Amino acid sequence: MSGPLTGEVALVTGATGALGAAICRDLARAGADVAVHHLDEPDAARALADELAAFGVRTTTVAADVTSWDQTGAAVSAVGHALGTITVLVNNAGFMEPVRIVDSSLADWRRTLGVDLDGVFVVTRHVLPGMLETHGRIVNVSSQLAFKGAVDYVAYATAKAGVLGFTKALAREVGPRVRVNAIAPGPIDTPMVRPYATPEWVEARTRDSVTARLGTPEEVGPAVVFLAGPGAELMHGQTLHLNGGGVMA
Repeated sequence: MSGPLTGEVALVTGATGALGAAICRDLARAGADVAVHHLDEPDAARALADELAAFGVRTTTVAADVTSWDQTGAAVSAVGHALGTITVLVNNAGFMEPVRIVDSSLADWRRTLGVDLDGVFVVTRHVLPGMLETHGRIVNVSSQLAFKGAVDYVAYATAKAGVLGFTKALAREVGPRVRVNAIAPGPIDTPMVRPYATPEWVEARTRDSVTARLGTPEEVGPAVVFLAGPGAELMHGQTLHLNGGGVMA
């Protein structure tokens, strides 16, 4: 199909989660060929890829631990062989677990920062050389907690704040050949969040917002398409806040 991203090759990390899958659907709807990345869910990845193919785009699936240099390098190479050079990267893979800092171990800390921050570097580092030749675009998924912080989420907020610093510095280093931007969603109704989403939890995290509700994955994808598309040529090192007004900037 023809769309604003026709001819682009997109890699979405953490694509089998609700947010990643929604982003993949919007990218495919916009015409991009999509590589569906997963850690250990081959059936879910294949099912999503088959769904995306209905939009008339090419798809492939790749598995890798984003904290592993070798696995990630192999996955990026596999995408190149299947679809061509990656021109759009969405660093979406993430991990969050509520834990008070006084109860957390160094292993807890490293696990969160490993996936949420180190993984962004590792994937970007492998994709970037090709992007420098194709004027690619990178969209990093941060969080409103990078701006607000939250009880029980010190490691997560720290990692997501690091993603914003990475976004700004990289935008200066590789722009204008590569556009690097971020999105900072508020709480999104996903399976990762639902185990903690008691009415009290939801109220505490939405009371400062205008919408006073959780967002949906389908409300996030269009922002990624915009940042990856031709209408965002002046966007470098910027963050789009998708949080119902929970953070205003």
